[in-house]
Amino acid sequence: MATKKISSTQAQNNFGQVLDDVTYNQTRFIIERRGIPKAVMISFDDFESLLSNESERSEMSLLLREVKPAYQIGQALND
Repeated sequence: MATKKISSTQAQNNFGQVLDDVTYNQTRFIIERRGIPKAVMISFDDFESLLSNESERSEMSLLLREVKPAYQIGQALND
């Protein structure tokens, strides 16, 4: 299963293609805005598997920790 990062603008402009990639190729997308992860797009089947499979949940948890930005106290956050 591949995981790709994509900007929110790219996801919006290519939604049909992204949806097909998620659905037919089981690709997971991390959608970023200004380089900061904001959402994850996965297929319904993938989501169902994550809910029912402990090892899948652990794998996704590790991936999310890996891409989650680390903020410092006092650092300004731009949305």
